Amino acid sequence: MLPEDCVSIILSLTSPLDACRATLVSRAFRSAAESNVAWEKFLPSDYQDIVSRSITSVKFSSKKELYLHLCNPILIDGGRKRFKLDKSSGKKSYVLSARELSITWSDRPEYWSWKPSLKSRFLEVAELRMISWLEIEGKIRTHMLSPNTMYRAYLLINITHRAHGLDLLPSDTFLEMGNQIISANTAYLSCKDKKKYQMECLFYGNRTQRTKSRVIEGDERFARERDDGWMEIELGEFFSGDEEGDQEVKMSLREIKGYQLKGGLVIEGIEVRPK
Repeated sequence: MLPEDCVSIILSLTSPLDACRATLVSRAFRSAAESNVAWEKFLPSDYQDIVSRSITSVKFSSKKELYLHLCNPILIDGGRKRFKLDKSSGKKSYVLSARELSITWSDRPEYWSWKPSLKSRFLEVAELRMISWLEIEGKIRTHMLSPNTMYRAYLLINITHRAHGLDLLPSDTFLEMGNQIISANTAYLSCKDKKKYQMECLFYGNRTQRTKSRVIEGDERFARERDDGWMEIELGEFFSGDEEGDQEVKMSLREIKGYQLKGGLVIEGIEVRPK
């Protein structure tokens, strides 16, 4: 039998899931698989910085306990971001709150209102009252993410019962890295009331037909339900690159071509998570 330190080092080169399985092999393997030597390798290299930015105290007695704690979302940076680790891989994911996003005219109460939501862990979400120009953008830097990993970005939304004008034209979604657009598609926000949608199509019909030619070509995406009571729309995917590089990633959704009034959209934030 190899010394425990050697087994710990070997296990640290595998994955958190493999280390958990190793605890079932024998007592000696269990001790090695639960050691700080193994679990520190599974934590992100900047875990101390992340823990220091948590809005609540993070207490742990071992690196494994810390890892498992970070597999549940924690609020960081004054509660404006949510961070977690993927339990099986240790990859990082973030949710940028609505307050972290650039939302055109969100500082004008006649267009947007800021309010708490029981469905969100953030203090506030943004609810669209009425506007014709819809533009939402979030930014993240690749050094914040796990290296050499494919990521996808999602806009987290809900639709109120007063929603109107949201899907007469699809929204344009963009994902930019550096100065290059790497993804450009269209997305439909959810219209739950089919009768209301049909009436809006009749009312705005001519305008909708005239403006459809302005919509970008690309894959059509649709909002899908999540387990947490929100819906998500994919904005695009990108590769984080190695630890040496650092690029800014911009993720956006826009509907600025139809000029019809729209309202009833609730924004929680943008999630960036491993593919």
